[in-house]
Parts: sequence; structure tokens; C-alpha cells
Amino acid sequence: MTAIAEALGMTLPGASSIPAADSSHIRMASACGRRAVEMVWEDLTPAKIQTREAFENAIIVAMAMGCSTNAIIHVIAQARRAGVDITLDDFERASHLVPVIANVRPSGDKYLMEDFYYAGGLPAMLARIRDRLHLDAMTVTGKTLGENIAGAEVFNDDVIRTVENPIYAEGALAVLKGNLAPDGCVIKPSACDPRFLKHRGPALVFDDYPSMKKAVERDDLDVTPDHVLILRNAGPQGGPGMPEWGMLPIPKKLIKQGIRDMVRISDARMSGTSYGACILHVSPESYIGGPLALVRNGDIIALDVAARTIDLDVPEEELARRRAAWAPPPPRYERGYGYMFTKHITQADQGCDFDFLETQFGKPVDEPVIF
Repeated sequence: MTAIAEALGMTLPGASSIPAADSSHIRMASACGRRAVEMVWEDLTPAKIQTREAFENAIIVAMAMGCSTNAIIHVIAQARRAGVDITLDDFERASHLVPVIANVRPSGDKYLMEDFYYAGGLPAMLARIRDRLHLDAMTVTGKTLGENIAGAEVFNDDVIRTVENPIYAEGALAVLKGNLAPDGCVIKPSACDPRFLKHRGPALVFDDYPSMKKAVERDDLDVTPDHVLILRNAGPQGGPGMPEWGMLPIPKKLIKQGIRDMVRISDARMSGTSYGACILHVSPESYIGGPLALVRNGDIIALDVAARTIDLDVPEEELARRRAAWAPPPPRYERGYGYMFTKHITQADQGCDFDFLETQFGKPVDEPVIF
């Protein structure tokens, strides 16, 4: 996420990957303070930096870095607040423009962010993909991104790979759509077992996190490696708050068999350091009647990452019957913050943010309010 902030132009060059214990943190903090004051005198505001081109740079870097799936939500939300219409389609386009070249876990198999920093850090990686970036985008330095990375060097070609020798041939994230996720969902194919990039299997459905946690501990759970674990009611409203439940645990019965990955689907998020064949951010979420709410145990789920599809293999007539029988849960809140949250939180594909914080929301007040 800090790499995204740097690519967006909102940090000083090299700030994003400094190791926690490195004394460069102190120097960077001092430099940030000085530069913040200078920006005031220059009238260089975030609005002049956070343009569509800057967000496109951030998305390209996210793909090359092997970023967190959370990046999609955060970038979309920040862009909408800045008045820039970034969508899942922008991430999908970027995933075909740049491969993963940062050999950093979990997408990489060997190195950590500390190694990435000493290999040249983000400026060095940006220099390697400069032909895919908007180099004229303004940054907090008062210079363009291209000027900031001029002269950047890579000191370890195994940590920061070339485009011709990537960790993964496409970007780190893929956006899938289909009748199970009409508005999209997200997978990190660079960090999952390749055999699950195309998969068909029966659903094993859980309606809440506690019951799922209890079930996966059972030795008699009817589950195989081909099953697709589904957790629903964990999205923006269902959670509420879209908790990091998306990396569903592998059932203990399968772990004893040596299974370390399987397809898991939810409308939740997961931590940026998580890995596996986890499909997240299913939109619209099940709590508001999205298709995930209609899945039953044994239904066949068809996943094809290359084709960017995810579908529930159930006849449309049957889905229509289930949809007609579905009833929304009773309101949780009648007033206060919970009520406001329910009325204004957006879905994952829109940034899981309050709509009234978006630039386009409502109308500006023409006259000052006098108290």
C-alpha cells in the first residue's frame, strides 16, 4: 500500500519500502516535514497530484509489486474522493499490461520487503516499467515521476526482476465476473496454486464466520480438495464493515492429508500478506441479496481465471425461484452511526466507502452557514 502511495506521487521517492529499523526512517520523516511546508508556499495540493494518470500509475505498480487485494478497495475509494472515476475495469486492463516483477512474498517465493529496499526499492522497480507509466505525472516533490526515478538502479536482478523474466506473467490481481459476481470479484492468481486457476467443484456454504470456524475443525466434515468453500454475509453491510475473513481456513481433515490450498469464495476481504486460491469482494454482497446468497451446498462453481469468469452452474429458472424466496435480513439499526452506515456504505466494487465522502455527492453550499 505504501508503494501505491509513492507511485501515486504522495510520498517522497524511496519512502515506501524503508525497513522498520533503518535509520533512514528518521531522515525521511524530517524531509517529509520540510517538504510539506514548502508545498504550502508552492500551493501544491493533493488535488493537483491525484489525477487519473497518477491513479493509473498506482494501479500499474500494484500489479507489478504483487500487491494486496485490499489495494483495489483503497484505490477506488481514494479516487472517488478525489473526483476520479477509477473502476475495476482499470485494474483489469492493468493486469494485462505489466507482469509481477517484485520477487517479494507472498507472490514471490524468497524475499521480503527489506530485500526489496536494498535491491533499489520502488524507484528502481519504477525505472524497470517506465514505458508503462505516465512519467509526466506530478508528485509531492514538485517534480514529475519521470524526474524522480531518473538514475534509479537495480542492485539485485533476482529481487527486482525484468519484465522479460517475471515472477508471474500477468499482473498480481485479476477481476472476475459472472452470474455469481455480476459486479465483479477479485483473486490474486500470483499467490495461489496454479491448478485452481481453472476449476469446477461443489460448494460448501457457511452463513457466518463462527459456524465456519467450528465446522472446519470437525474430522467428519464432508469435504474434499475439490470443494469450494463459501462464506457469505461478510461484506460491507453483512460483516458489517467487510472484515478480513476472506482467507478461509483449510479444513483440518484436509490439512491432515497434506492439502495446503483450495478454492475459497467470500464477500469479505483478506490481509495483504495472505495467500491461496481466495476469491474476495464478491459484489453485490450476499447480505443485500447478491447471487452469493442463492448458493446451496453441492451447487457447482465454475472458475476460469484466464477467461476472467466465475459462475454458479445452476439453471436460471432455479436461480429465479431461489431469488423470489430470498428475504432480506431485518434491519440491524434504527438510528445512530449504524443506521448512517447502512444507508450510505457502498459495495466493494465502489470502494466500500461512504457515498457522501465522494466528490460528486450532493451539491456544494452556495451561502455560508451562520450559527
